[in-house]
Amino acid sequence: YPMGLPKYDPIRMAIEDTEHSQDIYGPGQLDPATAQLWWAGKEFFRDQTVGDRVGRNEKTKVIAKLLNPGSGAPAREPAVSEEERKAMMAHYFKKQEQMKRLAEDNEDQFMNSSWANSSALKQSLNGTGSIRFR
Repeated sequence: YPMGLPKYDPIRMAIEDTEHSQDIYGPGQLDPATAQLWWAGKEFFRDQTVGDRVGRNEKTKVIAKLLNPGSGAPAREPAVSEEERKAMMAHYFKKQEQMKRLAEDNEDQFMNSSWANSSALKQSLNGTGSIRFR
């Protein structure tokens, strides 16, 4: 925000009211003068705005991280969440089990049905389609 954060923003309150924010956030609170802002594995410099680094697209979702100086780039986030990964694994396992069952069900019981008869057209044209042999 080049124009500054609004007065009601909790981040602004935490930065400006250091005595009160120490009680809330504890000793792990970052120093605003030395904190580093990281996005997409790249560090934002203090003279840059977010628009300079990210671009002017209003639909871009930016998830940035504040870190202590000298800690390097943050670890990458996983592409899918743990819940999504479990759901995908369950779906693929179920699909794999279904494919195993289909492979095992290799019986030829469908061959006795009328739709599987390869000579049904010939028999119906000759008029011998209703004759059954025992």
